[in-house]
Amino acid sequence: MNAPTRTTTLRRVLVANRGAVAARVIRALDALGIESIAVYADADAGLPYLARATVSVPLGASAPLQSYLDQDKLLRIAREHGADGVHPGYGFLSENAGFAERVEAAGLCFIGPSPHWIRRLGHKTEARTLMAAHGMPMARSSPVLPDDMDVVARAAAEIGYPVLIKPAGGGGGIGMLPVHAPAELAAAWQRARSVAQRSFGQAELYLERLVERPRHIEFQVLADRHGGVRILWERDCSVQRRHQKVIEEARAPGLPDEAVRAMGAELATLLGGIGYDVIGTVEMLYTPETGFAFLELNTRLQVEHAVTEQVTGIDIVAAQIRLARGERIDAVLPAEIPARGHAIEARVYAEDPVRFLPSPGPLTVFRPPAHEGVRVETGYGEGAAVTSFYDPMLAKVIATGADRADAIARLAAALDDFAVAGVKTNIPFIQRVLAHEDFRAGRIDTALAQRVLAAPAPADAALSTIPHSREVA
Repeated sequence: MNAPTRTTTLRRVLVANRGAVAARVIRALDALGIESIAVYADADAGLPYLARATVSVPLGASAPLQSYLDQDKLLRIAREHGADGVHPGYGFLSENAGFAERVEAAGLCFIGPSPHWIRRLGHKTEARTLMAAHGMPMARSSPVLPDDMDVVARAAAEIGYPVLIKPAGGGGGIGMLPVHAPAELAAAWQRARSVAQRSFGQAELYLERLVERPRHIEFQVLADRHGGVRILWERDCSVQRRHQKVIEEARAPGLPDEAVRAMGAELATLLGGIGYDVIGTVEMLYTPETGFAFLELNTRLQVEHAVTEQVTGIDIVAAQIRLARGERIDAVLPAEIPARGHAIEARVYAEDPVRFLPSPGPLTVFRPPAHEGVRVETGYGEGAAVTSFYDPMLAKVIATGADRADAIARLAAALDDFAVAGVKTNIPFIQRVLAHEDFRAGRIDTALAQRVLAAPAPADAALSTIPHSREVA
């Protein structure tokens, strides 16, 4: 089930990704004294993190299928340049069990969970079945359903409206569609099938009860290949647009501490008992009335891992590398994980802040803030170009403070000083969220972004008139 438990020596690792996560992984490898092989598509040539890698190797064509998703090309580069491990980052091939198996078959260390767990937990309904069998609380849902609207309609009626259509083989909010009445079901089902097939290569769908205005809470997991597990507290990822996270924070404001500790202990026991390994994130919905309900387990490093790093002092990427090579968790992490202060992360996207469509173009100005208590993760530099080939995230801006109010103030100030020209950004929208009375009071749920958008914009911050974070000469 798990990879062999012997310790693997890692001297050189291929980073099979791009952008902010590639830069982050290279930094962690360097701190551990491990050489790095960066790969880059034509569109990414010249990005600043490439110069920090031990070796940088071109992939050629920019389209993902011919670059970051080309398994043959990545494995050939790993072999030719002497890699003994592969770090997949997040996105692209990070949750592709077939790729993980090919990496291991080539005699390399895959720096992530064992392929068994990626395959078993990557399929959302199979993951739910497994976790339910071990006592995890669940929202009502169906198994994967055939493309037969009579069967789908009966399942929806049994679950009860409103329902959420979800792809079984994907994540990131892609292809998820709410349905509030039977008359909407057929059209939404076909639309979701089309998106799932195009995005994940499979059209399998299932239904889940749509919980109105829950909080989206996730638990960070690190585990060794010997049954040891640590839960690094929780994050709140409720501020979302179209099921895409925009702001994340740790720890989650206002949750009963005893409920969080109890769920963390339950997850540690469950995951240790089944032998889950290396890294993962358990995503859950929470309401005060029903408590926690399991959504999915992501078998990879998360975009938002930095807020947990900031409050715990744990280098999650370095820990992931050490655990993947076979070290025991007691040698990697303390027995008791601290949680001090508060951290909030904003995902800064190159997108129109009114219509939220991607805004590709050259970064004629790109000057991230350099504030005390603020960390910026990015793969870009001034003069680079944001292309339509990849996700338009420019940077993650993470602010850490003594308490939540301090962290919010630091993040707002940092975003105000984030100078960008050449593309539009979503910074004006983020600033509106940070200023909203519900957010500041900790009244957070997955509908908060919609409430912000529905409220009148301040006269001095109308979204339609602010293309960038601030005026740039």
